Amino acid sequence: MRADPAEYKLVSPGNLQAVLSLLSSEPAQWLPIAGGTDLMVLYSAGKLPNRNLINIWNIPELRQIEVSPDNIRIGAACTYTALRKHEIVSKEFPLLATAASWTGGIANQNRGTLGGNIANASPAADSLPALLVYDAELTLISVRGERRVAYRNFHTGYKKTALAPDELILDISLPRRFAGYFSHARKVGARNAQAISKVCFAALGRCACQRGAAGHARGTRTRSAADRACRSGPPCSRASPR
Repeated sequence: MRADPAEYKLVSPGNLQAVLSLLSSEPAQWLPIAGGTDLMVLYSAGKLPNRNLINIWNIPELRQIEVSPDNIRIGAACTYTALRKHEIVSKEFPLLATAASWTGGIANQNRGTLGGNIANASPAADSLPALLVYDAELTLISVRGERRVAYRNFHTGYKKTALAPDELILDISLPRRFAGYFSHARKVGARNAQAISKVCFAALGRCACQRGAAGHARGTRTRSAADRACRSGPPCSRASPR
């Protein structure tokens, strides 16, 4: 059965503080929506349980990519297209740029957001293994202030996260310390394009250090034992074995 628009309410406060105030005054009653690429599938099928939606697509603080000498901070509402086209992301975080190119078609990449991919908490999401191997950190924000959570601790179970009912993901921070690493990513799906991952994998390595992470359509994201025991080592040179 298709959804009836009259049963849904959409508000667009237009600024971050107004969004946070609404989430705080009625916790768990409002569902943030940015690109809507996942939510609209449920809505079209009449299976979206949330009736109150709050638009965060037009919030400037969520759309920025800020680069500093130590890290890059990606606003939660940055699209996959923005990630693919960003010079620093493509050069220093190729696994994330590759994952962005895997996510649906061009239309989905123009609307889908990194923060939405994280909050949706699907274990089959393409970008999440890359965030694990790059030691991503999330900034969560509410009227109570900000707190930071290591991405590896954010997902607490299938479709469950550490996000409180009154919180938003503000940004995703990646440390700029992976120059000299080689990388590899692989996605297995029913077809080569516009397919949900059955398994997706991302890996980084140096001669004395390897780290990997995988996502699976029926489970949760995991990091490899080699990653958890990883010790820093010298970068590989052309004469080093591979």
